[in-house]
Amino acid sequence: METPDLHEELSPRPAQVPPQEELAYRLRQQRLLAGFGYFALAARACDTLLQEATRVAASGLRVCHSKVLEHRGDGAGFTVVAGVGWHAGVVGKATVGDDLESPAGYAFHSAKAVISNHLANEQRFRTPSLLVEHGITRAINVIIQTEQARYGVLEVDSPIEGSFDEHDVTFLDGLAALLGVAIQRDRREHELRVSESALKAAAAFQEVLTQEVSHRVKNSLSIVAGLLSMQARTSVHPEVAQALRSAGRRVGTVAAVHDRLWRNNQSRAVDLRDFLSDLSEQLTASASGSVVVCRSVGVEVSTEQAVTVGLLVNELVTNAFKYAYGEDGGEVIVELSRETNGRLRLSVSDLGKGLPTGFETTDSGGLGLKLIRSLSAQLGGLGRWTEGDPGTVYELDFLPAPAEIVPCAQSVP
Repeated sequence: METPDLHEELSPRPAQVPPQEELAYRLRQQRLLAGFGYFALAARACDTLLQEATRVAASGLRVCHSKVLEHRGDGAGFTVVAGVGWHAGVVGKATVGDDLESPAGYAFHSAKAVISNHLANEQRFRTPSLLVEHGITRAINVIIQTEQARYGVLEVDSPIEGSFDEHDVTFLDGLAALLGVAIQRDRREHELRVSESALKAAAAFQEVLTQEVSHRVKNSLSIVAGLLSMQARTSVHPEVAQALRSAGRRVGTVAAVHDRLWRNNQSRAVDLRDFLSDLSEQLTASASGSVVVCRSVGVEVSTEQAVTVGLLVNELVTNAFKYAYGEDGGEVIVELSRETNGRLRLSVSDLGKGLPTGFETTDSGGLGLKLIRSLSAQLGGLGRWTEGDPGTVYELDFLPAPAEIVPCAQSVP
């Protein structure tokens, strides 16, 4: 899974992009946001948490400069306590003013996000010297709020012309909210570390953070789904409208998978047998006349891998519902077995019409087949379509991912 190079800025996104490209960009932001939530649940070192937040912020907006500014109070302004892309000696030492004439100061005191896409022509604020030294031309500032007080500001900057927008603010607000809850949890655990009440307080804040992750991911995905729905309604081309509606349903699937994991408090590891059984029941309930039968071994994998498996199964089963049977429906079988070489084998089969004449499995098909290929590649396997007797079979062999938390800058594509 690729990690964006934060030392070489990517080209800015144009103001107008195709709907599918916009969807991919926003979904990637939500994967980063969810990944940071997983990381924050396990992280106990505040410095590590802050640094990870700056990497995720920069990666999510495809820029190379980001920082966390901690408010010092009593007129001392902010200190850069974490960051990426800055010259040596900035992080941990550099200070920035907190008055209302600076973007960060205004965001902090007003509790409102600040977008400055043209700092050179900015009439509202002065450009801090730190940004001038690094050639920064545009910036976003959002507040980091804890339960007790305002901690500081999360800022993303870029020296390349372009435009940040309100959807980018939504992503950063979600990241800052998760960061604020995690900072508060760290402080509370430090204050009450030795007593039984301390353990209960820590567990309560862990639950708060879990709920915040779920809330932010679902809300952000709802924004993406709403954007697709609006574009579908306004499209004058039926084919484009249908494609947008299909994409919206897939976004809904992502939200449902995340929601199921969070409701079951599965933040680190997931038992695929229980997970696929629940997913099969939901798919059966959503179908008209079709039944999904699940046969799976018990195996724990990382939550991230479980999400990818769930999305792949959803796409394969939905594909079988659509093409294998008529209106009367039929049976779709989802199987997960363990191979002798340590790999897992996922199989989704039906007893329907079989593969169409001339069916090609590579570089062809609509969005559904492309998603199946992409999700299979994310699991590290190469899927195989074969004829059943009767029907169609799709098989994928892949290695189970360890059930542990990894830094989200590495784990999120």
